[in-house]
Amino acid sequence: MMARPWSVRPDLRLTAHAVAGRYRLDGLLGRGGAADVYEALDLRLRRPVAVKFFRPGGELPTGDHIEDEGRLLARMRHPGLVTLYDSGQEEGRPYLVMQLVRGTTLRRRIAASPLTARETARTGAALASALAHVHATGVVHRDVKPSNVLLDGTGLPYLTDFGISRLLDPAARTETGPLVGTAAYMAPEQVLGRGTGPAADVYSLGLVLLESLKGEREYGGAPLESAIARLHRPPVVPEGLPVDLAGLLEAMTDPDETGRPDADACFRALTAMPGGDGAPLLATGPGATEGARTPYGDAETADTTPPPRPVPHRSGRALAACAALAVLGATLTGSIGAPAAAEEAPPGPSYRTTADPRTPEGPSSGR
Repeated sequence: MMARPWSVRPDLRLTAHAVAGRYRLDGLLGRGGAADVYEALDLRLRRPVAVKFFRPGGELPTGDHIEDEGRLLARMRHPGLVTLYDSGQEEGRPYLVMQLVRGTTLRRRIAASPLTARETARTGAALASALAHVHATGVVHRDVKPSNVLLDGTGLPYLTDFGISRLLDPAARTETGPLVGTAAYMAPEQVLGRGTGPAADVYSLGLVLLESLKGEREYGGAPLESAIARLHRPPVVPEGLPVDLAGLLEAMTDPDETGRPDADACFRALTAMPGGDGAPLLATGPGATEGARTPYGDAETADTTPPPRPVPHRSGRALAACAALAVLGATLTGSIGAPAAAEEAPPGPSYRTTADPRTPEGPSSGR
């Protein structure tokens, strides 16, 4: 896939000298609503890094947000998360120095072609493991989506962008406050303003995995339309998936947060599936022939229709909540309209980094 040239020029005030006398900025990798991300070289340790500079007057202008992201990244260590190396200020602008991941984003990967069931199970297992670690440290991500997942050269995923993540209330295990996130991936309880807990991240991950399989968003359209859609109907799990994977996706996207498995249970379930541990994952159904490749896996036998799977219980509370849509509309329009619009920007560079989540599809690590 050809990468379009990056049309935004780097800030020459930053690239003209080594930041903090240590980091040589070599090129602009991505740009979002609040930050620019550069590929850089750590002159002291002689290693490539990503340096994320927050712009004055960005969408998150306060130092508290920047310090929060740095603190959250510093407290977590997991192979599926980018590592924070350093932080500071240069020319009055705060910055974070992070691990540089060379590759692309899951969003761009999906745009090239849908993932097979085997690829989806492996990717999902790695992301669920990272989320389980995030939740165990008392953090809720709040913005799990394909453009916030980096894929390195081997396809290993990294969950990025903790710019709007927050520590959970130890008692309630739910973060409350203004409605934030990306409309297309919000859980029903987020849309209804009931707060955001680990179960909301699991729901978002379920939508990400469905999008990986189908090649398109489950809830598209404008932010308000996208957010409200999940209150009217549950996600549609494609036919022809292995029964275990289909059942797990239905459970992860249950509109009732109490009915969803936690991230660790998702990790264990995905790892136990054929394909989650590298073994072949079969997709059978009408039209499947020996050796044929289906949209959801590699069919190795001409089997018949897969066995019926139980339909999980769907709570009626989401539909009943539609009575509050007049208030909800005003809330959504004011709080998530701009971020969602930025998410729709056309693809841009695809080759490396821990870039901003709303770059025109440069890989991301935070706002």
